[in-house]
Amino acid sequence: MGINDSSVKIKQEYISSKGKLSMKKVMPNIVVFVFFVILAILALFPFYYLLIGSFKPATELFRKGLDMKIDLNIMSFKNYAILFSEEGSLYRQWYKNSLLMTLVGTVVTLLLSSMVGYGLAKYQFKGKNLVFMLVLLIIFVPFEILMLPLYRLILSFRLINTYWGVILPGIVSPIAVFFFRQYADGLPKELMDAARIDGATEFGIYWRIMVPLMKPAFGAMAIFVALGNWNNFVWPLIVMRTEDMFTLPVGLMTLLTPYGSNYQILLAGSALAIVPIIILFLINQNAFISGLTGGSIKE
Repeated sequence: MGINDSSVKIKQEYISSKGKLSMKKVMPNIVVFVFFVILAILALFPFYYLLIGSFKPATELFRKGLDMKIDLNIMSFKNYAILFSEEGSLYRQWYKNSLLMTLVGTVVTLLLSSMVGYGLAKYQFKGKNLVFMLVLLIIFVPFEILMLPLYRLILSFRLINTYWGVILPGIVSPIAVFFFRQYADGLPKELMDAARIDGATEFGIYWRIMVPLMKPAFGAMAIFVALGNWNNFVWPLIVMRTEDMFTLPVGLMTLLTPYGSNYQILLAGSALAIVPIIILFLINQNAFISGLTGGSIKE
């Protein structure tokens, strides 16, 4: 009996110590999880206010302001209906402008920036390190310093109040070039040598071999570049002159005036402005995560 009791006691102590060790391993994960849940809730609060306010009439907003209360008696889809009526025709034009410039700007930026980054990673040429250092230097130059020379350049090209006047200055992003360079640097160079033996051209190697391998990088950068283009405010405000050419951020800003603000279109329009970015992130979320981590692994 004594032997059985001691074995049972040892077994219980082993299970207890194992449980304590597992709890020590789990606790940091729980703390981190709770921390990020709190951060997510705090980050989502403004969107919650925006969404609730977009369903309320302007009179209610003027009377009580934005609040967290959900009152189904006064909430309706009237504000959203205005956006798709004759009164919201200008808003729909702003939305179309932003979609078009974001789509074209993102595609062109990803294509050109990936070419530059790939070239800096996989080719040897005189001045390569200097070019890369200049790319890094431009990243730290504030856009405000570049606004005046860029404006004079766009003015000389007669691109004021045009889509290309907004798109052209950002078609090669230094951050995207750096990211693609780091990602391409981790890809095996043997694939390029094998393709050359098979008779592939240099562009063919890039387009048929490297681009498919860099899909995670394209997915990650697509979100960053598209978000920057979609939220771009200062440069379109400088370049565009007429209301029908405004982008969504600039157009929504014009609804706030000292003589009265159109909160009905402003709140509902701001809520709808989030939709394209959410869709883009949901499509590219897997590529976004693998793209951010893939460049750190070198073959």
